[in-house]
Amino acid sequence: MVLWVFGYGSLVWRAGFNYDERVVGYIKGYQRVFYQGNTDHRGTPENPGRCVTLLPKEESICWGAAYRVSGKDSEELVLSYLELREKEYDVRAYIDFYTVDSPAQPALRGVLVYIGSQNKQNNKYYLGPAPIEDMASQIARAVGPSGPNYEYLFRLEEALCEIG
Repeated sequence: MVLWVFGYGSLVWRAGFNYDERVVGYIKGYQRVFYQGNTDHRGTPENPGRCVTLLPKEESICWGAAYRVSGKDSEELVLSYLELREKEYDVRAYIDFYTVDSPAQPALRGVLVYIGSQNKQNNKYYLGPAPIEDMASQIARAVGPSGPNYEYLFRLEEALCEIG
């Protein structure tokens, strides 16, 4: 068996698990937004940080990296790790993944992605949109066990610049 996982946030720069291959590319029909609250890595329940999630949006693409994990034991270990790491995300979806070399046909099908939905009944961490100044202030102030929220923003920017 083979598992592919798509990272569009911190997984882009720090997978945190062993993988066999990393492929840079994108998914279609989604927009990356800082609408997901975070209380266990980049914030606290009293002062949540903001991390990225995906919103469905036609004609949009979201760049990131897909990671291949092979073997039943490795897959189970990675899924266990991701279920804990991504526990504030309520949707597990399987999507098509594209690369520069395959813009018309998916390079990979059924790539696992974690999404924080807009459904506040299922996703108590969804913060939604806010004025950019308010989001920036929240990101600047929030700190959690993994560090300051602004570090997440800057590391994501750096990683996305590196992949072009």
